[in-house]
This record gives sequence, structure tokens and C-alpha cells, in this order.
Amino acid sequence: MNYLAHAWLARHSDDAILGQLLGDFVHGQQALLDWPLPVRSEIVRHRWIDRFTDAHPAVVEARSRFGPLRRYAGIALDVYFDHCLARDWERWNASPLDAFTARVYRVLAARQAELPPRLAAMAPRMAAQDWLGSYRQRHSVDRAVRGIATRLSRNGDRLVACLEVLHRERPALETAFLTLFPDLVTASGTTQLNETGTAGGRSGRSCW
Repeated sequence: MNYLAHAWLARHSDDAILGQLLGDFVHGQQALLDWPLPVRSEIVRHRWIDRFTDAHPAVVEARSRFGPLRRYAGIALDVYFDHCLARDWERWNASPLDAFTARVYRVLAARQAELPPRLAAMAPRMAAQDWLGSYRQRHSVDRAVRGIATRLSRNGDRLVACLEVLHRERPALETAFLTLFPDLVTASGTTQLNETGTAGGRSGRSCW
């Protein structure tokens, strides 16, 4: 899952949204202690969501369609799944996408001084260019994947090559998303995690 899906799964509170967005920028167990518990819990949940997604049978099958590019397929699928969510937003949420993305940008702006440097530099551009809302448009997937490829230390061309597979396998990949996402919504809303990201029971909170 990419930024939009992570934020949506945490929409029950602004602290939770922040924690989900921090998930790719806060690493290790010690770094968790820099954040208050509501934020820390969602950083841990972000990590769990990534593992759940990677291991889901629908995603495993989807990655197999990328053949020798399989190693890079997870990045491409994360972005593509955000497109699937944004394009069919009303299927999952009664409130408008623009209202939700504006809320996410407000959360980031309000906590700007606390953000890790890389996210602090990215957040204003994310809002100004409406990265999250732009995922409604299919061409934004290509643009985002190409942008990520430029930041890879090597083999960015292989990630770009995944775009051809995204186009060719579109029906199967959309089916993969529709299989994965309800399972992820249910699991992420009912699984209580400890600070290692290990499931420890049921929280009773629903993400629906």
C-alpha cells in the first residue's frame, strides 16, 4: 500500500494518519520512542500492513505476473493500488476524496516541525501538487513510478519497465486489489499489535 491507502486506513484520528505516513520514514524500534503512543502505534501498524499486503495470496500472484521484474513489482503495485482506491473512492468512503486529501495535507502541515527531514521536504510538494488526489488519473501512476525510479540507487530502469506490465495486466491487477483490500481493511481494523508489530489480539476498532 502507498500513502493514500495507509492514510485512509488511519482516518479515525489525525495522530493515526500521521503515524501511517511516518511508517516509511521512521526505522527501527528505538526510533519509535521519539513519538507519542497514538502515533507510534500507527507506525507499527504501517509496518504490519506492508507485511500483510506482501504476503496476501492475491498480491503474491500479482507479483508473479512481472516475471524477471518481480523484485520491483511491489513498488509498482503499491502505487497502482492507490490509483485503484482513488479512482473508485466512492466504493469505499461516503466522504469526497478531495476532503480527505485536504485533511491529510493539513495534518502534515500542522506537524511540519516534527517530521523527519525527508518527509518534511516532501510534504509541501505533496500538498501543492496534490499527489494523493492525482491518483484518480491513470497517468499519475506512471509519473509516480518514474519519480521513484530516479531515487533508487540502482536499476531504476527495471522499475520503469514494470509500467508495461501494469498496463498489460490491468484486469488481473485490479482484481488483485479488489481481493486484497477488503481483507486488509478487516484485518487492520481488528488486529491489535505490540511495538514489534506482532499481532497480540483484537482491538475492537473497525476501519469501515
